[in-house]
Amino acid sequence: MRNLVFILSLLLAPLAAADDSQMPNPLVTLKTSEGNITLRLFRDKSPVTVENFLGYVDAGFYNGTIFHRVIPDFMVQGGGFLPDMQEKETGEPIVNEAKNRLHNTRGTVAMARTNDPDSATAQFFINVRNNLRLDWSPGRPGYTVFGEVIDGMSVVDYIVTAPTGSAGGHQNVPLEPITIIEATRQGAP
Repeated sequence: MRNLVFILSLLLAPLAAADDSQMPNPLVTLKTSEGNITLRLFRDKSPVTVENFLGYVDAGFYNGTIFHRVIPDFMVQGGGFLPDMQEKETGEPIVNEAKNRLHNTRGTVAMARTNDPDSATAQFFINVRNNLRLDWSPGRPGYTVFGEVIDGMSVVDYIVTAPTGSAGGHQNVPLEPITIIEATRQGAP
């Protein structure tokens, strides 16, 4: 019996020591000025996008950024601007992974981009309703879904009710900044 326990401990030790880089669906918490939002990321379906997002999380890039685009019955977008509407410098754009068969449904998280399908960098959005017109289809590149809200959707629903206006050449900007105070991986030190 003692040998069996020892062998099991040897077999299970790597699992206990593994960090979330080996886990298919890491969790990230966005601590916002309105409450916490927890995301489950789909590394198995959107590997490039998830590693890109986690790189920004680990670098502290999102800390102090705002949700700068809030559109009721559509989505909330953040991850690229400071409260004074200065855009943060980002890394290189990534490839669009919207062919991953994930849909832009309520509570999913997707990458924001320009008209160039392969232009996403750091900005992301959370769908507050089903937005299937943002999915990939032949002739339409779509927006890459890479995660979902698993806790705090009530916070997202509150954020989307914020009064908005124009600021820094952008529309649908909350009149009072809604800040991502800190973005962290769950289980990270």
